[in-house]
Amino acid sequence: MIQSGEVELVREKGSERRVVARLGPGAFFGELGVVLGERRSSRAVAVNTTRLIALDRETLEGMCLDQPEIAVRMIRLLVSRLIESERRLAALGVDDMLRPIVRAILRHAEQQQGRVLHFQGQLRDLANSAGLSMLEAHRALHQLIDQDLVNLDEDVLRVPDPEVLNAALDA
Repeated sequence: MIQSGEVELVREKGSERRVVARLGPGAFFGELGVVLGERRSSRAVAVNTTRLIALDRETLEGMCLDQPEIAVRMIRLLVSRLIESERRLAALGVDDMLRPIVRAILRHAEQQQGRVLHFQGQLRDLANSAGLSMLEAHRALHQLIDQDLVNLDEDVLRVPDPEVLNAALDA
């Protein structure tokens, strides 16, 4: 939790740097890592002199059990973040997510059986590579599947015609 100062949450890929949030006093970040043990998808960078309170999973759980208002505050903030993400997603439209997901597929897929490309990673890997959230990557991937540009068979993403998929970058 941020006691004072400001923090930017940043996603970096190569030389590309994208600020995904700017947080101030009273805000918290890293909750997914603490609660679920998930890898972080962004890093926190102090914008100015900043004081933080770091909590581990056991401490956070104890605080929420002892003072339920802490859990309620976290739930409210997480719900508001989800609503904001859904609004941004609706404003963007799925088409704006196709380019990064197509680039990620083409970058990481392996060629097999002539021109057919195969991607065996997880959706999380694809989302991280594309710089998208899991939900954004899922929606974009489904649009590609609906357009028959890729297909999913036994947890393997197949690109039957990489040239046609590559053409989606220009569409």
